Amino acid sequence: MKARSFGVFARAATEKTLYDFTVKDIDEKEVPLSKFKGKALLIVNVASRCGLTTGNYSELSHLYEKYKTQDRGSVHMIDHIFFSALLCDQDLCFEILAFPCNQFGGQEPGSNPEIKDFACTRFKAEFPIFDKVDVNGPNTAPVYQFLKSSAGGFLGDLIKWNFEKFLVDKNGKVVERYPPTTSPFQIEAFIVSLPRIEGHPEAPCGMSFELVRVCSFKREE
Repeated sequence: MKARSFGVFARAATEKTLYDFTVKDIDEKEVPLSKFKGKALLIVNVASRCGLTTGNYSELSHLYEKYKTQDRGSVHMIDHIFFSALLCDQDLCFEILAFPCNQFGGQEPGSNPEIKDFACTRFKAEFPIFDKVDVNGPNTAPVYQFLKSSAGGFLGDLIKWNFEKFLVDKNGKVVERYPPTTSPFQIEAFIVSLPRIEGHPEAPCGMSFELVRVCSFKREE
């Protein structure tokens, strides 16, 4: 399937960032999203019984494991362009935030402990998993109201299915939105380059996020 980025149509209705929100984690403890300030974030609505579950959870876990243990300055080759994966001095500059949702075919029916056990046991997921939320409708979680209002794109305001993805920069702003069929591996070039390129003094050759986007999908055109 051809990889597509649906782009971001930013709306001027709010100056909020992701850091203005507090959510509950899978253990129902409150987590201010400001704790992730300065990191690139991939935010995903997940489900345990979807046809996309195995591929997405496997790739998400692989990417998280790959980059959480990298030393600063490690070099990766992605689509024939070398990126020095920028990690914070003492901590990772990339996080995955997973929000379980049962609104699509009832494919996330379990309790929070069941969801946590499924993700951590079957897929060895170590990235943060949060409390089950609604992503559409009158009970939409505030954080998803923000994400959708920041990135309408061709998908419109509605989340279409499980495993839709939002890429958020180190300033808490949505920079890209991807449909459920876009795999985490297809987004890897953006994830690796975003922390380094967005305002970092060592950005290679003055490359821009737009250039990364073109390079990543060049072979799919």
